[in-house]
Amino acid sequence: MKKIGLLLLSNILLFNIFTQGQETYPLDTLNTKDKYTKVVLFSDYTWTYLELDRPDIDMDALSDHWDTEAIHAFKDVEIASLPDTVNLTLVDATHPFVLPIKGSVYSRYGYRRKRPHRGVDIPLTTGDSVRAAFNGVVRVSEGSSKTGGYGNLVIVRHDNGLETYYGHLSKILVHENEPVRAGEVIGLGGSTGRSTGPHLHFETRYMGKAFDPERVVDWTNGCLRDTSLVIRKQYYNINSRYGQADRTVAQTSSSSSQSHATSSANSSTSGSPQYYTVRKGDTLGKIAGKYHTTVSKLCKLNKIKETTILQIGRKLRVR
Repeated sequence: MKKIGLLLLSNILLFNIFTQGQETYPLDTLNTKDKYTKVVLFSDYTWTYLELDRPDIDMDALSDHWDTEAIHAFKDVEIASLPDTVNLTLVDATHPFVLPIKGSVYSRYGYRRKRPHRGVDIPLTTGDSVRAAFNGVVRVSEGSSKTGGYGNLVIVRHDNGLETYYGHLSKILVHENEPVRAGEVIGLGGSTGRSTGPHLHFETRYMGKAFDPERVVDWTNGCLRDTSLVIRKQYYNINSRYGQADRTVAQTSSSSSQSHATSSANSSTSGSPQYYTVRKGDTLGKIAGKYHTTVSKLCKLNKIKETTILQIGRKLRVR
């Protein structure tokens, strides 16, 4: 049993104990089948449940192509069938972000020694804690013998559609179908699999398709680049890296992909309607800038005025 101090109890619980005039103090905690519920044992032979913070996860959003055996899900989904752009919310009041490991990228997304490198590598010391970037559920928790070059690997699926990969771990601390909270330690850093030294291999994928994780995470400053993310279809190209102009990336694709990517990047009105959910601090000007349009066009699309007060949670058509 794991010894705990008074700091593990909520202030409310402590207040109830001591105001009853009892000389009672906590002795131990016991785990339950639910890792977010603990049993606290007291010196007077009583006990109570202690509820820990649970991650906010929309479990219904995780079921599509759920597979705990295959490393890469959505193998039957072709890139051509994916939407031209996808707008994802990364963080909000109940969905935080935590940097998986502190450090600078030393090997980036793209070709490396003529082989595609579909993630980024962050140096670490063997045994360092590796944390889940967002709330989610573990889809894959597998050792080196079944993952190829990934070594000991954890894949977490998030309810916005993203999956994050954590490779080369020295030890895995979670199992398949286990919910995890952003910042929760899911493994220890190492150098298992195809690795020349201790580091974290980190990938981001949508519908099973990898794109540059530096579009999501600013590793230099240890934070997200934005609270939301627009994924364009051309980003799944191994030549597409953060910081490149979309037109430059399109030129490296096939002629058909080039035409498709250019029209997607430069057109703001063609194709299916696209919507954005208003968040705290949003203004029409800020939203217009994000989608490379104007306030007047937003107002026309949504039949509102420039003076309209935006309510958090409202969906605005942006294209």
